[in-house]
Amino acid sequence: MKASKGSPLLEKVKQRGDLYAAMCPSRGVLEHVTSQWGVLVLVALKEEGTHRFSELRRKVGGVSEKMLAQTLQALEQDGFVHREAHPVIPPHVDYTLTPLGEEVAVHVEALTTWIEDNLPRVMTARTKAPARKKAS
Repeated sequence: MKASKGSPLLEKVKQRGDLYAAMCPSRGVLEHVTSQWGVLVLVALKEEGTHRFSELRRKVGGVSEKMLAQTLQALEQDGFVHREAHPVIPPHVDYTLTPLGEEVAVHVEALTTWIEDNLPRVMTARTKAPARKKAS
């Protein structure tokens, strides 16, 4: 559900989002920020600043051109990424974090750092976890 100007939903969201509410737009933001590609794009832009599309694609290993474009578009619509197209041939587009993007990237980066630092513990836990039978 999209919040239109002057709607009760928009007025409520101006106060604070509610991720537990099924219709709250915060769910879409959560999806964009915490998706595999969203996390990696936010952290790449935070760590190394402005990137061109092709640079981001090389940095974020495994992302397809289509998924990167969709991720950047979603993050731009949410106000986290600024896209600047330069009027040159061939086209040159730069992506940078906005102040709001910088703010959310700090939190996302903390999560990625924790994951990288604790990966050995997680992998050990996986090997010790009992195997589950798949339902057939």
